[in-house]
Amino acid sequence: MTYILPLHIIFVVTWFAGLFYIVRLFIYHTEAEKKPEPEKTILQNQFKVMEKRLWYGITWPSAIITYILGFTLIWSRYGFSVPAWLLIKLIFIFGLTLYQIQNQVIFKRLQKDVITWSSVRLRMWNELATVFLAAIVFIVTLKDTISFLWGVIGILIFGFVLWAAVKIYRNAREK
Repeated sequence: MTYILPLHIIFVVTWFAGLFYIVRLFIYHTEAEKKPEPEKTILQNQFKVMEKRLWYGITWPSAIITYILGFTLIWSRYGFSVPAWLLIKLIFIFGLTLYQIQNQVIFKRLQKDVITWSSVRLRMWNELATVFLAAIVFIVTLKDTISFLWGVIGILIFGFVLWAAVKIYRNAREK
């Protein structure tokens, strides 16, 4: 049981790395749509290969192993008596899983050359993973030392700051 926690942390890191990078690839894939031929086709075909390898070779396996190790840790430490902070963390992990499922939808569409999200929308979407990461880390490290209300307020402020930063970056990039 000693090795389960470090392995869990390693797979959480690789899961987030995959989530962060896949959306970046989606952005580049989408932006390649504006390139002239044959550059457009060459780039998009390369992005499809990269997305597929990352998604099925790193991101999904990391998510599954993270879940297995996480539930093993919960069961071995708490059994059926799960503390409140951990339940809140699990809610955020459920949200992160919904985020991954939406990325699966985007991935499938891009693999079929169907672009439904703009690169700007994908940039905003990419920041949501950062909000989940920050929330989960704060919940795990602070546990019961922070009130739920202040935690929610902090996460909302953090999300707003990220949103504003993306907007500022977009405006600067367009000039």
